[in-house]
Amino acid sequence: MATALNYRHLYYFWVVAKEGGMARAAERLGMAVQTVSAQVRALEQSLGHSLFKPAGRGITLTEAGSAAMAHAEQIFQLGEQLPAAVREAATGQGLRLKVGISDGLPKLVVRHLLQPALAGAPIRLLCHEDEFDRLLADLALHRLDVVLSDRPAPSNPNLRLYSHPLGEATLAWFAPAVLVRATRRPFPGCLEEMPLLLPTGHAAVRHRLDQWFERQGLRPRIAGEFEDSALLAAFGRSGMGAFPVSQWSQEELRQDRGLKAIGETPELVEHFYLISAERRIQHPLVQQLLQAKHSGLAG
Repeated sequence: MATALNYRHLYYFWVVAKEGGMARAAERLGMAVQTVSAQVRALEQSLGHSLFKPAGRGITLTEAGSAAMAHAEQIFQLGEQLPAAVREAATGQGLRLKVGISDGLPKLVVRHLLQPALAGAPIRLLCHEDEFDRLLADLALHRLDVVLSDRPAPSNPNLRLYSHPLGEATLAWFAPAVLVRATRRPFPGCLEEMPLLLPTGHAAVRHRLDQWFERQGLRPRIAGEFEDSALLAAFGRSGMGAFPVSQWSQEELRQDRGLKAIGETPELVEHFYLISAERRIQHPLVQQLLQAKHSGLAG
């Protein structure tokens, strides 16, 4: 029978690894260096592997130590979240859902994707927008429940992330009415006659847009590139140029009298994914998002 893990020993190891040495860890813990060292040795004996090795005048993690540290990070970060989770459950504040939003994802699409989780009982929604790679790192450390993105997580056995397709949406084009009146060619040729606003390479669809222009024989005159899709649409509405929009983001734009829908491109498709740190989803709100996808509510 395997020896039960002593979490106090694991905690001392975690502090030593975080502080980069026994002396600094002992100072943080308010303990003698010998005591901290003995606790770490006890953990190494129970695991059957050395966790630290000499490095110059200090110590560094062994490969086994790096693996132990990755798990310790998850354990103690979850422990830090425990008081808030218990408090929210006791006070009836509802479930909390921490969502990472990839910076290339259109914001109105995010609202569409999250709607199934918002439609039921009260929840506390925390949204954090950042670059895709940083969000995946936070997800792997369980600082986030899920990440929403326009691309799947890359294959990486160290992160163990799982990508779940949520749906897809085609693109249409809008332009300021004053620019449309000045064009002579039908869509898509008219796109050569007006300035264009496009997403940057942060959005997965940008590469497909560039390929589409090439297939159509169009030479776009790009007036602006934006990481934030809401900002892109705002500049488009101000008259700066024509721009592509997801089908899930069109309703508000169609009500703007200063804009005109000039064409649809069903061959241009944005794909959306929910990325989790576990294959079997446990969080009830995340389960709702995936069930909505399967029942057609998110697509």
